Amino acid sequence: MKLHARVIAARARKPWPVVRLGNRVLRESRSRATLDCYDYRKGGHRHHRVSAVITPPTRHRVIQRHSSTDLAAEITEARATWLEHGLCTLPADRDTAESAVAQLYRWCGYPEPEFVWTTSPPAATDFIASEGLAASVSLSRDSASRRIADRISRARERVTGERPGQRFPFLGLRAARELRVAPYAAAEMTIQESLDAGIGPRAMIRTAVQNSLRTSLFDGIAATIRTKMRPLNGVVAWYGQHEAHRVAICDALWRCGVARASASDHATVDIQATLATSTGWWWPFDDVCVLAERPIAIHTEPTPAGLHGERRLHHPDRRAVEFVDGTGVHVVHGTVVPDWVIDDPSPEKIARERNVEVRRTAIERIGWDNYIDAAGLRLVDQSPDPGNPGGALQLYSTPPEWRTNEKILLAVNGSSERDGHRRRYGLQIPGWISSAVDAAGWTYGLRGAHYAGLLRRT
Repeated sequence: MKLHARVIAARARKPWPVVRLGNRVLRESRSRATLDCYDYRKGGHRHHRVSAVITPPTRHRVIQRHSSTDLAAEITEARATWLEHGLCTLPADRDTAESAVAQLYRWCGYPEPEFVWTTSPPAATDFIASEGLAASVSLSRDSASRRIADRISRARERVTGERPGQRFPFLGLRAARELRVAPYAAAEMTIQESLDAGIGPRAMIRTAVQNSLRTSLFDGIAATIRTKMRPLNGVVAWYGQHEAHRVAICDALWRCGVARASASDHATVDIQATLATSTGWWWPFDDVCVLAERPIAIHTEPTPAGLHGERRLHHPDRRAVEFVDGTGVHVVHGTVVPDWVIDDPSPEKIARERNVEVRRTAIERIGWDNYIDAAGLRLVDQSPDPGNPGGALQLYSTPPEWRTNEKILLAVNGSSERDGHRRRYGLQIPGWISSAVDAAGWTYGLRGAHYAGLLRRT
């Protein structure tokens, strides 16, 4: 009792200092035990809690290891590296690709398949259809294709910290909120500007690496190639080099130290990286794996106003994507066009074309002045462009073959192209507009009188 009284008296004379931890107030000794993982109640050391999901380092720890300049350099290098792989036109490394696919099959409990190589993705889909392989695929049953897809997607989800269609269950609340909002802001800034503004590297990587490469490779090149392929319902296709954005985000996260992975997940992502750097598209079935060679030519140009290295397909005279078997696609400034637009454009073919972008591309290839003369367009109104000093506005009626009462407004671009000249372009305008200035104002959502008061348009 005397000892107990002394302790009480000592505490009364010198109260324990308190430490604030989050929204809790702890005494010094107990707060130290909490921070040092000391189990105060059980009187012993307690190990860190272990989760099946490896929690990535916080943004504050990353900033201590990397300055914003270092992070920007790492992100830029990762994007450039995987863009180069996505645009590669070298022959496929067949041995490496087959070895990687065989490893995936073994991991999923299937023996090594028979490998069938084709000259292009369209040739591959023709082979799959002719051999009846598509009929043997069912998304509802267990199969090699389904197991491979599950393994790759789940490994990538754990590395990137998100699950498609859900609200980032593998991340904390703060990180999830940032990933939902920050990419919209990052899309309008350069990498360095975003990091300096306090946007975390994880959100920046999603915008500058994953979204940029997806736009250039998957939404651009892969979507263009699919226009030449027959559809195969229920068949899972892997795009090899043209889905490099899926691997690039993992690589960039690891480079910047904001993601970790188990040995199994790391090995799975490495296998997909190997396939992205060694082959084109591939289709896994239970006993057979069909693979396609890479393109022999890919022609691109920088996407206008792209802040993160986005590129789009373009070649004015040749096919922008071409394979060794002669399969290819003409693309002009990102617009997929039929062969006649490049090889033999004419007013008659333009009049029969229903796609506005294809029609515009064909007219620009002929030249607006030549097309106006050949098609016999009638000038309705013309005026100097108030928003573009030195430019002119010309309003024409459309040919009867277009089967529309709309008009065409010819204008000169307010900003110069990369070669210094200002492009002349045409816009379809509602038929009820009869003034060239009113037509120009309509394209901006303005009345003609308001458009005439603009100092300068772009």
